[in-house]
Amino acid sequence: MRLDSLAFRLTAAAAIWLAIVLIAGGLALASVFRQSVEDTFDANLDAILDSLIAAIEVSADGELALTRQLSDPRFQRVYSGWYWQVRAIGDGKPEALDGKQTPLRSRSLFDQALRTPSRDLVDTDAPQDRLLTGRSSGPENQPLRVVERVVRLPGLDAHVSFAVAGNISKLDEQIDEFGGLLAAALGVIGAGILIALLIQVRYGLRPLERVTQGLHDIRTGDETRLKGDFPTEIEPLANELNSLLEYANDVLERARTHVGNLAHALKTPLSVLANEARDDDGPLAPVVSHQTGLMRQQIEHHLSRARTAANARVLGASAPVEPLLAGLARTLERIYQDRAVSVSMSVEEGLSFKGEAQDLEEMVGNLLDNACKWAEKNVSVTAVATVGTIPMLMITVDDDGPGLPPEKRDQVLKRGERLDEAVPGSGLGLNIVGETAELYGGELRLSESEQNGLRAEISLPRV
Repeated sequence: MRLDSLAFRLTAAAAIWLAIVLIAGGLALASVFRQSVEDTFDANLDAILDSLIAAIEVSADGELALTRQLSDPRFQRVYSGWYWQVRAIGDGKPEALDGKQTPLRSRSLFDQALRTPSRDLVDTDAPQDRLLTGRSSGPENQPLRVVERVVRLPGLDAHVSFAVAGNISKLDEQIDEFGGLLAAALGVIGAGILIALLIQVRYGLRPLERVTQGLHDIRTGDETRLKGDFPTEIEPLANELNSLLEYANDVLERARTHVGNLAHALKTPLSVLANEARDDDGPLAPVVSHQTGLMRQQIEHHLSRARTAANARVLGASAPVEPLLAGLARTLERIYQDRAVSVSMSVEEGLSFKGEAQDLEEMVGNLLDNACKWAEKNVSVTAVATVGTIPMLMITVDDDGPGLPPEKRDQVLKRGERLDEAVPGSGLGLNIVGETAELYGGELRLSESEQNGLRAEISLPRV
């Protein structure tokens, strides 16, 4: 998945939002669970606290006294993690009031004392009959949860703090275990949602892949328009593309028609001038005949070039190479059978030219015709696919003729240039081949053949 693709953008945005929601939801659930467990624990401590308050009385001499032991045996085991403490609060000091009051504590506390939430409150600040909760460290650094209530007992001129504490190490373990399970569960849920999201994105973007494949089929010539049913969001795009293709073809056809009409309109006056000059014996007749001939060549040349330029820009034009070359080879062998010229052929299987078949036929036909004219006996033509950023094919024509010196190879590619007037021709063939190849983004090169003759190599786009 590329970083600049729609699939990556949709997936990344959804994954970020999913992570935020799952993390926030996980933290909220963990907080609610912690609060619920702590509330339950505090409720249990509060119930024990009520029992403790009911078990404490003030004696006749003003001392705090425990009338009965609490039923939970953990308060009798030293440093068990469960403790209670009762003390009078006066002047902000936990020690005895007037040297008489000493704190009462559970056996489990032994010689230790609890740090309660009201330890820093003086007598006048102590909130009465209100439950105070907090955390503290007990004997042996045990983590404790402490609940405390400050009350005023009859017969005692001081507030009394009743506190009960319980070890919360197991409580913290339960909370941590729940957090781990919650993180694992949310991770699995997030992974499942992300996988479902990837499947949804791939399925949702599949119509765009069909559009891409359809355009590829049009470009390679397998189709002329986008076909198939598309979703509501993609259908307008497909319709506009089909309309654009039809409009481009209509413009091309109108241009071809106008060019053809112009050519026919010019050919008739030229024919009249040529006939009049041929029948006239005046001094201007040869000049007119020569100039009308040149004008015809120019018209044919530029018409061919305009047609080729239009064809090179038409989507979907393609032509198989092997059958076309085979037909040209048979035709030229028949034409030059009096000289027993043999044309051999080697074409890579499945090779197709990305353009009009008649343009390929004209280019290769000119090269083969030129090779047969100058060959002694053998002409060979090969066609292979080349490797590069743009798919191309290379057609090579070799002959065993006299060849061509390097300094004259550029000259023969110029329009109208002929090095031997004894051989029939107009001098336009190689020039037309080179210009046509350039219009298709290719190139014509001349070099020495392995048969000591001339080698013509033409590169053209392939499907």
